[in-house]
Amino acid sequence: MPDSRPISYPAGYVTSTAVGFADPVGNLSLVSAASALPVVQTRSAAPAALAGQTSGSLLAGPFAPLRDVPIHLQLSGTWVGTVTVVRSADGGATRQSLTVGGQPWGKYTANANEVVWQEGEVGATFYLDIALTSGSVAYRVSQ
Repeated sequence: MPDSRPISYPAGYVTSTAVGFADPVGNLSLVSAASALPVVQTRSAAPAALAGQTSGSLLAGPFAPLRDVPIHLQLSGTWVGTVTVVRSADGGATRQSLTVGGQPWGKYTANANEVVWQEGEVGATFYLDIALTSGSVAYRVSQ
């Protein structure tokens, strides 16, 4: 879209500038509405998944997630008991169960495959508090 401001005295000209980038074949491509500046949003590599299998009670962790990226939980197997996602903001010294609106969240009594949380605080870590009465559960926490 051309600029419609007039050139005024005393100048009889305007210095023009443009922003461009190399297109896929290496030629100059000027930034415009039809050719937007290509940008890529980057972030750190995802942490290694917290994964394993147990047939007894276990506190698995820690899992140190990236900020603002959903945390995914998978539970599978034939088991009876509970698996609770717990969070720590002090390196694991204290751990709190997750809640939403004051109600328990992230407490499972059956297989699951879902997003459980999205963390905004740097340094928060997550654990699985597994309390089985029978069977075996495979677990995986990832991003």
